[in-house]
Amino acid sequence: MNVILIDNENDLERAFAIRKEVFVDEQHCPVEDEFDSFDQLEADCDHLLVTLNGEAVGTGRIRYVENVGKLERICICKAYRAKGIGKVIVKGLEDVARQKGVAAAKLHGQQHAEGFYHRLGYKTASEVFIEDGIPHLLMKKEM
Repeated sequence: MNVILIDNENDLERAFAIRKEVFVDEQHCPVEDEFDSFDQLEADCDHLLVTLNGEAVGTGRIRYVENVGKLERICICKAYRAKGIGKVIVKGLEDVARQKGVAAAKLHGQQHAEGFYHRLGYKTASEVFIEDGIPHLLMKKEM
């Protein structure tokens, strides 16, 4: 397994393909909600790509808002779920944030993944809310 801090358009496009597959095609989120102004290399965020035997299998990004890292767009191709890739992505994004001196992290996690985020040290910080038709929770972690 290889974790890549994305620094080129080719890897960014590979990450976008995973996001489209998972969020747009599989979960039926509107494509116009999935991609935004932070989806460029010069934006104030970092993107990770996880590959396995050269194949792009997972991705995530982190934006920086008031010294908090906001983990976003974490997803794994269906065939590679439950293999520890999600944990690798979250830990990788947290490592990038720590290197930038960020003190805390937060995310909008899908409700079904609440236990996964708890195991990684996140605490539930909201009631359930709906994003793109999917129940989510605000999760927070001091780093």
